[in-house]
Amino acid sequence: MATIKDVAAIAGVSFTTVSHVVNNSRPVSADVRAKVERAIRELDYVPSAVARSLKAKSTATIGLLVPNATNPYFAELARGVEDGCAKNGYCLFFCNSDDDPAKQRNYLRVLQEKRIDGLVIASAGEDAVLAQSLANAREPLVIVDRNIEGLTCDLVQIDHEKGAYLATRHLLELGHSQIGCITGPVATAVSAMRLHGFIRAMAERGVEIEPNAIQQSDFSATGGYAAASQLFDSMKPTAIFACNDMMGIGALRAAAERHISVPADCSIIGFDDVELSRYTYPALSSVGQSVRALGEMAAQTLIDRITAR
Repeated sequence: MATIKDVAAIAGVSFTTVSHVVNNSRPVSADVRAKVERAIRELDYVPSAVARSLKAKSTATIGLLVPNATNPYFAELARGVEDGCAKNGYCLFFCNSDDDPAKQRNYLRVLQEKRIDGLVIASAGEDAVLAQSLANAREPLVIVDRNIEGLTCDLVQIDHEKGAYLATRHLLELGHSQIGCITGPVATAVSAMRLHGFIRAMAERGVEIEPNAIQQSDFSATGGYAAASQLFDSMKPTAIFACNDMMGIGALRAAAERHISVPADCSIIGFDDVELSRYTYPALSSVGQSVRALGEMAAQTLIDRITAR
């Protein structure tokens, strides 16, 4: 592999001059620049990103940590973060923790060793565990979609409580009163806010929440299927608010297995409006948010923070 000294020898200049050409750090005559660029092409020289980052004190890379890359929500979010990075000349390191705290800690260590300029975090794990893992992070952080108590960093999120409130109110306005709610782990801020929105809407209408009306599982189609099955086998709901679209998709499956027609027998509404929800049969109604735009906003917020340092 060619080195900067090899390029200098072929071009007949010092390796310092080659560095100035590569990094545009000082003016160089057109003749010298042409010689250096010709030597670079001839040797197929690739400048060391590590060496350049040490000099510039920047790698122009951002890390993104998500809990489940197979969840369409996080896939759309990652695409948005990537779009935001590309618009600003940044590269993206993508890491999937599989909801494993040990794997999450390891990825955080690896990303720091890669000298990333900043980190976007989207996690579905318990807040206390995440806060502990990030307590000593040196890089700027942006948390997506949930506030993490104990962390001082930028936050990009929607109004989860209001979205859940509006979804539940919509079901109430359709005339439903036997409404169930399937929610993710209540130890996470997102679950707590969305559940609170459901409860507030029911309370405002004076509709009593039945003992089995709230079922907790995880934010996945499997979790939604299990939680909805519990609802259908106990309280016989005429409507279900699912705290995310993947849970809503699982609820559609649970309804189909019981020959419950949606929406004729039971209305189901999700949250997030991921693209996949539009292609289920029947299509899943959902509280909309542009997940991709949210990811792009997170990337831009982080890059603005990095460049302001």
